[in-house]
Amino acid sequence: MMKDQGYGAGYAYDHDAEDGFSGQNYFPDTMSRARIYAPGERGYERELKKRLEWVEGLRAKRKG
Repeated sequence: MMKDQGYGAGYAYDHDAEDGFSGQNYFPDTMSRARIYAPGERGYERELKKRLEWVEGLRAKRKG
């Protein structure tokens, strides 16, 4: 019934995307994306920083 009403129309499932990240924005257009975590250069945070930069790059690429 919900599918018939259009529920979920346009939703992109991340795991179906080539890189496991659809880049779809779930925030309202008027709401900016807050950065709540800024990893440093120590230990595993270095790897997290690389991953976040990769995701931001994919998001920008898919946004167009």
